[in-house]
Amino acid sequence: MIDESLLEEMPGWLQEHARAYLETNGETGHMWDSTVVGGPGPVQSLLLTTIGRKTGKKRLLPLIYGDTEGGVVVVASKGGAPTHPVWYLNLVDTPEVDVQVKADCFSARARTATGEERARLWDMMVGIWGAYTSYQENTQREIPVVVLERL
Repeated sequence: MIDESLLEEMPGWLQEHARAYLETNGETGHMWDSTVVGGPGPVQSLLLTTIGRKTGKKRLLPLIYGDTEGGVVVVASKGGAPTHPVWYLNLVDTPEVDVQVKADCFSARARTATGEERARLWDMMVGIWGAYTSYQENTQREIPVVVLERL
């Protein structure tokens, strides 16, 4: 049974993606067809659940990810907007998160990569989703690269 409250604040296409992911344990949804938003085609995605810093409620969101030793990496791009995405602000306040990659559900601790690690992981993520480069060019903030380390 899917907790529909986790999906209620998402745009329709994200709700459909997350629902399919949850209903099939990632069989549908892990490889996301990014052409629905003008992307290049299939890209791997996970489900991230944070705790809302204002509401205290669980918030779920599908995100593109990359693999790294001991965890996974996501990018808080918000399409190059001038402010950080809400999910990133949530995990800064409460870094303990839940992650689902395909059928693998696990708890993780989120941390923002810095320095050489950030540069290396940024390059890796640009290789997965090239639009991150233009997103960074469109904003003055440094787009956070977040490591979700399995607990």
